[in-house]
Parts: sequence; structure tokens; C-alpha cells
Amino acid sequence: MDTHEITDRFLRHFESKGHTRVPSAPLILDDPNLLFVNAGMVQFKPYFLGEAPPPYPRATSVQKCVRTPDIDEVGKTTRHNTFFQMAGNFSFGDYFKEGAIENAWELITKPQSEGGYGLDPNRIWATVYNDDAEAAGLWRKLTGLPGERIQERDGKDNYWDMGVPGPGGPCSEIYYDRGPAYGREGGPVADEDRYIEIWNLVFMQDVRGDLSPKLGHKPIGELPKKNIDTGMGVERVATILQGVENVYETDLVRPVIGRAEEFSGRRYGSNHADDVRFRVIADHARTGVLLIGDGVTPGNDGRGYVLRRLLRRIVRSTRLLGVQEPVLQEFAKVVRDTMGPTYPELVSGFDRINEVVRIEEEAFLSTLTSGSRIFDMAAEETKRGGGDVLAGDKAFQLHDTYGFPIDLTLEMAAEQGLTVDEEGFRTLMNEQRTRAKADAAARKTGHGDLSEYRKVLEQHGETEFLGYTDLQAEAKVVALLEDGQPVRSVAAGKKAELVLDRTPFYAESGGQVADTGVLLGDGVELKVLDVQKIVPGLYVHRVEVTEGEVGLDTKLTGSVDAHRRLSIERSHSATHLVHAAVRGAYGKRAAQAGSLNSPGRMRFDFTTPGSVSADVLTEVEQEVNDYLQTNVEVQSFTTTKDKALELGAVALFGEKYGNDVRVVDMGDYSRELCGGTHVERIGQLGLVKLVSDASIGSGVHRVEALVGSDALKYVRKEQLLVSQLANTFKVPSDELPGRIEDVLTRLKNAEKEIMQLKTQQVLGSAGALVDKAQEIGGVTVVAEVVPDVDGNGLRALASDIRGRLGSRPGVVALFSPAGEKLSFVVATTKAAQDQGIAAGKLVPSFAGKIGGRGGGKPDMAQGGGTNPAGANDAVTALRSAIAGIG
Repeated sequence: MDTHEITDRFLRHFESKGHTRVPSAPLILDDPNLLFVNAGMVQFKPYFLGEAPPPYPRATSVQKCVRTPDIDEVGKTTRHNTFFQMAGNFSFGDYFKEGAIENAWELITKPQSEGGYGLDPNRIWATVYNDDAEAAGLWRKLTGLPGERIQERDGKDNYWDMGVPGPGGPCSEIYYDRGPAYGREGGPVADEDRYIEIWNLVFMQDVRGDLSPKLGHKPIGELPKKNIDTGMGVERVATILQGVENVYETDLVRPVIGRAEEFSGRRYGSNHADDVRFRVIADHARTGVLLIGDGVTPGNDGRGYVLRRLLRRIVRSTRLLGVQEPVLQEFAKVVRDTMGPTYPELVSGFDRINEVVRIEEEAFLSTLTSGSRIFDMAAEETKRGGGDVLAGDKAFQLHDTYGFPIDLTLEMAAEQGLTVDEEGFRTLMNEQRTRAKADAAARKTGHGDLSEYRKVLEQHGETEFLGYTDLQAEAKVVALLEDGQPVRSVAAGKKAELVLDRTPFYAESGGQVADTGVLLGDGVELKVLDVQKIVPGLYVHRVEVTEGEVGLDTKLTGSVDAHRRLSIERSHSATHLVHAAVRGAYGKRAAQAGSLNSPGRMRFDFTTPGSVSADVLTEVEQEVNDYLQTNVEVQSFTTTKDKALELGAVALFGEKYGNDVRVVDMGDYSRELCGGTHVERIGQLGLVKLVSDASIGSGVHRVEALVGSDALKYVRKEQLLVSQLANTFKVPSDELPGRIEDVLTRLKNAEKEIMQLKTQQVLGSAGALVDKAQEIGGVTVVAEVVPDVDGNGLRALASDIRGRLGSRPGVVALFSPAGEKLSFVVATTKAAQDQGIAAGKLVPSFAGKIGGRGGGKPDMAQGGGTNPAGANDAVTALRSAIAGIG
């Protein structure tokens, strides 16, 4: 029986019992507690909670569900899936336990010729909550199930609530016995691989308090109306009725694997590693297509991040199967063809689905090859250094430069036996977020198909920009778009893109970030989140409707966030002045190579063939702040490009200019071609404070500065720090550098002395360790645990002991636990090597005991481990290995 027939029979059965057929809800609902819909009852929660009257006393549905906590486990076994279908029947104060059990039993045991599933009643088991004698009695009475096939379980397994005070109730679960080939006898309590759960009946009868009955606590009361909520696992029933081993072999999942087989030329079932990849592809393709069909698009957080992670895992899995060409669109077609009969929106909306996966795959493939190469180099470097943790900055580079999600890096690292410094990675990510608009590139490249935007431009012309003089203006809506597609209106709570005939909002360009603010109309309010020129001349406002509904031709008044705009203008004007000062210091060779002007902070990149002196940058900062005292007026005018250049205006290399250009003039000090907004007089900047400078590439330098009140706050903070240090060292602030240098010198000298003493102490123990040597198969073995010795000391000690063994065949193995890690060194004498005993070949004999790895030459090997508690076991294992050689 195919899966579509299974779901159709379910719905027809319950319709015949007076239930209203309700379509599946989208995977995204307005529920702050859920990322995705994960159960059939979610769309009915308002009725169960009494927040709204149910429009029908009984309902039935087949709900698409996504659960994503176990993404990393998908594919490793056949038990994990992120997407599944849940068929359910629901009663809102109508029938209760008796009706739920009767309806379920009838459907699963009725002959297939009569519309049922035809399962053997003798293979059905049921579990009940251990405090629900009523349910157990009903199973015996209504179905004839013998008592030995009705098992009691505690609240963790057979009680349901929402995790907070509110409705709850005991569960009764239906299981199917797959037979002795799948496990031991004894029912579900003994083996849930053999006895597979197919249906859960929730008897919603209680009011739970702060303490849940799932943990053994009593309910605080009963519901005035008792409800029924059930969920049948469609894929699990399909596994049974189709006579296959697991979900991945059912009729709606196996075709995706089949397409992957065609791509790769490999066969599912012939290799475990490949099988994992096939299952990842099959599961994630279904989930990804269903999510996109319900409006999710790939992104860097929330639902979008989950989708991006799923799609990229598919691409990487196919690459590991040897497939190099794009695949997502082909897999999407298979999902459409298999799932479309149940979810027709996959067919009607397939053009969008196809385009989303195409754009995402192209973006990922363009970086995957180069990023994988960088990862392999970093992993090899880590291993070669005896480490087992990939540095956080390497993971950050993969994310920032090559678009690798941290989860992909973690997965690739695990495959090579490494972990990742996640804390270091998170720190670098946080620093980046505070220093730059990390999502700027994503916003600018987020529209693969610009045809709709071009149509708007052709129909309505360019947007009139009023923001040079006005921060508030009236305008009319000429276009609305969602996900790049035109719509006629957008309701409250939705985000969309909006085009006005005229606007005071500056669109991000020339290094200046976009304005934000509000749009107000008759009964409607919108928050302006961002403004981009998706196509030249067209200002596209990314908005969130916070009140009412906005439609085409709606008249709105736009108000720019004036405080934020002024802060940005300060930064942009400061960039011009810093540019002029840098050119004054280094000449015309110091050309601007990029900038970012955000509220209170500016970033300026410039080219220079030589090094950049800190003294020169100090002079640049001083020169700029001196010029601020003149408080000259900032003027702008439009002229021809040739005339502007004749006047000495600086044009930025690589920037495209039309015949007419806008010139921004700050006295005789700075004159540039610029389309951005600026302060009226330079004195408004207040203060410009350079806070960092660094080389960001060959011949390119970057300086960052704070401007205005942000600069003043920084200076005050620095002053406070200097004052505290001066008090600590008990010297005037101008003597701090010398005093700190003196302290550091003394600390370094003390550390050297301590290291020398430690080395002498360690080497002093060599004789005592030699005295503990054992003769094993004609080999003198010194294998001991020596705590808290660093790598250098451990090597020196091992070499000393080896030297004391003279010409004898000998092996020295030292293990040094320190905190949560362990270091080891293995050394062999020349005589031992002549007998074929190599240090590096001994490492695998004990590595598993300490969770370690390492390597080296025949005379010496070293490495580390993550299980210091296994040190003594490692010693024993090494001795056994040497005995085996003997």
C-alpha cells in the first residue's frame, strides 16, 4: 500500500466517523515556542487551550512536521528523520477514551478490502499510563487484547503535557510486533526496535500545575471538557504495510535515494559510509523542499539557518559520493513528484522552490572546493603539531571567507578525529558583529532574479531621493514584494519590500549604511529596517508592518531616524577627512580601497605599497581633529565629471560615475565625488579617535575610528584605565610604560628560572624511573605516569632515560595527565629499533585508552589525549603490546 493511500484511508475513515477533514497547516505558525510545526495538534492548540471556540467537534488531518534537534544524527541510523507526516484525529469535548480506542483499532485491523490497514490483531500491543486503569480496561473490553499485551509505563513515556501549567493527560500508545528477527520478546518495554510505535492516543483530561505528572506529580484538577489528540506516524505505518526495513525504503523516500544512486553510480546498501550520505540526502531533500514551499528561505539565523544547513549537508553528501555537478534542483523535482499529491502547494509553487535551491547551491558550490582545501590544510597542521582541536580562528576563517556554517566545520572535524574551539569561534563572531555589518554582502546578493524589480523600475521610473534636505516626506506606495515576487498588500506582522515614488530614506551605497525609521499612514504603520538599491535608481525599502495593512497606492509619511542619521553622517564626513589626511601623509598612492560608515564608527581601507607607521597615523588623527576646530561648512554641488576632476575632486578607483556627479566639499582640505549624506559643518563631528589599524592584505591597510560621542566615551574609558593602572603601580601616568616594561622583564626572567628548575627536577627523577624498569620479552621497558610535565620536559626526560638504558633493547613511554588532557612520549633505543620496535607503531596500542592520537619516527613519537583517567590503562596496554612483539 503506497503512502498516499495510507493517508487517504486515514482521512476517509475518520470522515466516516463524523470528523471534519482539515488541511495540513504550514510548517510555520505564529507560535513563539516553536521554530517549526512539530505535531498534528499544533494548529488546534487554541481550541485545546480554550483560547477560541472550535468550529467543529471533531477533526482529522495529515500534518507535515519538522523536528530538528537531531540533525547531526540523521543518516547515521535509520531511526532519525527531520521531516515526517503525522495523521491525527481530534475531539474537542466530544468523544473520549472509548471512541479514540475504538476508532484506532478499527482502522488498523479492518481488512484492506474494506478500507482498513489489515494489520494482524495478534501482533498489536498497547501501552497505558501506569495510573490509567480505565484505558487498560477499555483495551481489553473493546479490542479483546489480552492483558499480557497491555503494558503499563510511567509518565516519562505515557503522559503528555505542554511543559507548562495547563492541559495534559495520560497517553496510550499502539505498537506493532515486527517479529523475532528484529529483537527480543517482551513487548515495547523490552525492545522498541522489534515493537515499533505507530500511534499515540492522548487523553487530555487533566490540569497540571507547576509540577508535571510526567515526573510523578499529581494533576491539580480535571478539565471541564475532555479532549482527544492522536498522532499516527505515517512513515512508520508505511514501513510495515510496504514490507520494508525502515522509513528510508518506503515509496516516498526511496526515490530520492534512487536519484542519488543515478548521480553517483553507487548503490544504497553496499557501503555503510555511503548509506549514511544517501540517507542524509533523502531526509534533508524532503525537509528542505517542504520548508521552502512554506516560505522559508536560506539565511544565517533562525529558520533560514536550519534550511541552509540542511541544503548544504545535501550538497556535501553528494560530493562525498563523487558527484561534482549541481544536484538540488533534481532532488527537488523528485520530492515534488512524490509529495505533490498530498501537498499540491509543492506543485503550484515549484518555480520558486526550484529557484531558491538553485541560488543556494550555486552560492555554496562556489566556496565549497576552496574552503574544503583550507580546512584540510588546517586539519593537517593541527595533527602535525600533535593537537586535536582545530583553532577557533580557522573555523572563523572558513565561516567568514568560505561560507562554511560552524556545524559543517564541526562535522568535517569529527570525521578527522578533531574537535573545534567553538568558544574561540563564537568570540570572533561576536567581535565581527559589533565591528561591521556582517550581513551586508548577503543583502546585496540575496536576489538571484531581479526581473520583478526591473519591471517596477520600467513602470514607475526611478525613486526620487529627498534625503539630502528632508528627513520627512510624503510618498505613495508603487510596489510591494515578498520574496522577490509582487503582492498587492501586506498585513500586520509581515515583512516585505516596498517601493515608494519618493523617499527621504538613504539606500546603502558608497560605504554608508542605510537609514531606518518609520512610515505612517491612515491606520497603518511600518518600520523601515533597511533600504537597498536592488537595481540602479530603485530604492527598495525592507519593512515590517507593525499595524494595519499596507497596499498599493497607499499614501505614507516617511520619517528617518534623525539621531541615527546624524551619527552616520558624522562617520561619513570623518572618512573624507581621514582620507584627505592619509593622502597628505602618503601622497596619491594612498587610494581609498573601501569604507564603512555606520552610526558612530567609520572604517577606511586604503592602498599603500609600503608599511604604515603608527607615528604617521597619530599625526593623521591629530591633523583631522585640528581641522575640526575650523568648523568649515560642508558644501555639495552637482557638475560634470570632467569639471569636478578639474576642480581637484578625488574620484574613487573602481567606482562607476555618470556624466553628472555630486561633489562634497569641506573647505580646501577635502573635495570628493560622493553621493552620501554629510554634516552641515565639520565641527559637528566633535572628535575623531582612531582605535585600530591593521594590514588586511597585500598593500591594503585598514584604519577604524570612533566619531562624536562614541569617540568621547572611548577616550574616557581609556583615561579611567590609565588612572587605575597608575594607582595599581603607584607611579604617575607618564611613567607607566617604563614601569610596566620593568615588571614584564622581571616576570620573563622569573619564568625562565622556574622552567629551569622544573627541568632539573624532572630530569632528577630519571634514575628513579629507570629503577622501575621491567624486562618484557627481552626488552627493558620504562612505562610510567608522570603528572604535570609539559611537552618539552617530557621529551627531555624520555631522552635522558633512553640514554641511561645504554645498548639494551629498550622502550620508554611516559604519560603526563594535566587537567582534562594528557601528553605522552614514546622513545626507543637503537637496539630496540633493530628488533623492529618502532616508537610510532606502538602508539595505536594504547591510543584508545586515552582518547588520543599521535605519531613520529621510529626513535621517538609523541601526542596527546582527552582521557587522562586512562593513563594507567595505557601503560598496561603498551606493556601487553611489547609482550606480543616478543
